[in-house]
Amino acid sequence: MTPEMWEERITAWYAEHRGRARDEAEMEYLKIAQDLEMYGVNYFAIRNKKGTELLLGVDALGLHIYDPDNRLTPKISFPWNEIRNISYSDKEFTIKPLDKKIDVFKFNSSKLRVNKLILQLCIGNHDLFMRRRKADSLEVQQMKAQAREEKARKQMERQRLAREKQMREEAERTRDELERRLMQLKEEATMANEALMRSEETADLLAEKAQITEEEAKLLAQKAAEAEQEMQRIKATAIRTEEEKRLMEQKVLEAEMLALKMAEESERRAKEADQLKQDLQEARESERRAKQKLLEITSKSSYTSMNSSTTALPTDLPSFNLISESLSFDFKDTDMKRLSMEIEKEKVEYMEKSKHLQEQLNELKTEIEALKLKERETALDILHNENASRGNSKHNTIKKVSEAKSFILSFNLFSSNL
Repeated sequence: MTPEMWEERITAWYAEHRGRARDEAEMEYLKIAQDLEMYGVNYFAIRNKKGTELLLGVDALGLHIYDPDNRLTPKISFPWNEIRNISYSDKEFTIKPLDKKIDVFKFNSSKLRVNKLILQLCIGNHDLFMRRRKADSLEVQQMKAQAREEKARKQMERQRLAREKQMREEAERTRDELERRLMQLKEEATMANEALMRSEETADLLAEKAQITEEEAKLLAQKAAEAEQEMQRIKATAIRTEEEKRLMEQKVLEAEMLALKMAEESERRAKEADQLKQDLQEARESERRAKQKLLEITSKSSYTSMNSSTTALPTDLPSFNLISESLSFDFKDTDMKRLSMEIEKEKVEYMEKSKHLQEQLNELKTEIEALKLKERETALDILHNENASRGNSKHNTIKKVSEAKSFILSFNLFSSNL
């Protein structure tokens, strides 16, 4: 823990023991401290006969030998009731146990005055140890009784002080509560005065509003009269508007009847136009059949006139010319039809060739794209395509491996059973 953490912890502990007397706190502190391993132990650096570095600890329970690296757990202990004699000669110190079967423990210190100090500490702790185990003398008993009485008196004094302190704190809390209540009442009085002032101001405002409302009521009455007059004028206007509306509706009805008649007339004219178109088509068909018959007749007559003698009358020449003119006219009409048919046929062939050429271009474009994709393919792509074409995938491979393992396991079981 850091010093700041220790300070925070100690402050919290101090707050927990608030009101405890100083001597009582010191006694509680000593009760806790005496249970610690190193409490009241004085350490001295010594050496045994072999020259090994050791530590000698002197406390209220006896003498202890420690390892220099471990001052908590002693290696050897000599309680005061088991020690027969302690002495020193120059730098050598001797501990003689009460049990003669146990060897004498000897060690050397660094200086002679260290041995003197060790011997004085041993004598003092041993005397205290023996005194604690003897019955108290009359003087000690009297001193203890006086101490108990003094402790009881101090305890009563502390209790009296605590009661007075508590009463003073309660009085202070009561005073604070009264002061707080007084301040609250003052605030409430101030708020009541402010509310009264606001209510007076509100009353003045309401009076002004009432006056304004009366004036507004007068204005509204005047406006109501004006509105009544306006309503009368609007009603008169509405009567005239009704008459105009009836006239307009009558005109609309007349216009609708006229539009209906015009639509019927238009439909009749359309039917007549369709009939005329049909008659014209029939007339053209009759004309075509008549021309065809005339063509047949002229062809036959021309063939007959060529085989006849040359003694024909000159009066037949004009009729021949007329026939020739009509024939040439028919021939021209036939040529036009034939030409249009040829043009239509060439157009159809051109469209078919264009369609075929477009299909060839699309196929060529697809092949070029496929070639580009093949150029960008890596070895892994080629391997993936080959596996896909053979139907091999990750799931199929795992399934095959699982089947192979199952087969091997079954075979091993069968072999072991055999």
